[in-house]
Amino acid sequence: MGKYRLLALDLDGTLLNDRSEISNTNAKWVRHAVEAGVTVCVSTGRGFPSALPFAEQLRLDTPMITVNGGEIWTKPHSLHRRTLLDSQKVMKLHALAEQHDVWFWGYTTNDIYNKERWVGDTITSHWLKFGYYTENLPILNEILKEIQTWDGLEITNSSPYNIEINSQGVSKASALEEVCRMLGYDMSEVVAVGDSLNDIAAIRASGLGVAMGNAQDEVKAAAKVVTGSHQEHGVAQVIQNYVLRT
Repeated sequence: MGKYRLLALDLDGTLLNDRSEISNTNAKWVRHAVEAGVTVCVSTGRGFPSALPFAEQLRLDTPMITVNGGEIWTKPHSLHRRTLLDSQKVMKLHALAEQHDVWFWGYTTNDIYNKERWVGDTITSHWLKFGYYTENLPILNEILKEIQTWDGLEITNSSPYNIEINSQGVSKASALEEVCRMLGYDMSEVVAVGDSLNDIAAIRASGLGVAMGNAQDEVKAAAKVVTGSHQEHGVAQVIQNYVLRT
């Protein structure tokens, strides 16, 4: 095996194509990496229930990072650590969404809620993440400027048209550092691949940070390498060109 022992893969816009599928090419090369002894870790903004089918498709029994690092799993169904988002802050975030009349959603430890179906009791729910979505960028920027003045929040995105909020200190980077502690790896042995702002910290902190060809410009600027797009099997290219190259 080469110098990289852990491959951390974002899902949407990275491992998945625009039909939310893992291409046969990507799947084949992920299996080659696993067979070579590389630990492949799903690292996503998705919640565990929607991330799990992709880990199962790839037959991964390895750590998972979900809701941007709000949850770390030693393997599927085995929770290692969970970091909650303060429910009072969720009430404020929800009120701001209502004020601007934009689409919003929130992950609890049990379910996903959104503009069409909101939880009755916000305070006693155990929150992991809150998000906004609108293609009206001036409105999105207004929301962003407002919440940037609040304390205790980690603010990123998973597309140019959304904002994702976790508890301060929660990120894919801090989660990867914990996964490395669990496995006895060093961050210099990690390859992190992603396309959005919620991937930047991990891309910067890893031995090899890779931006997808379809990544936001800020992500490409933070990365050491830019690979093909999610439509061009960019993950497979990373595995061939860097992970399995000795």
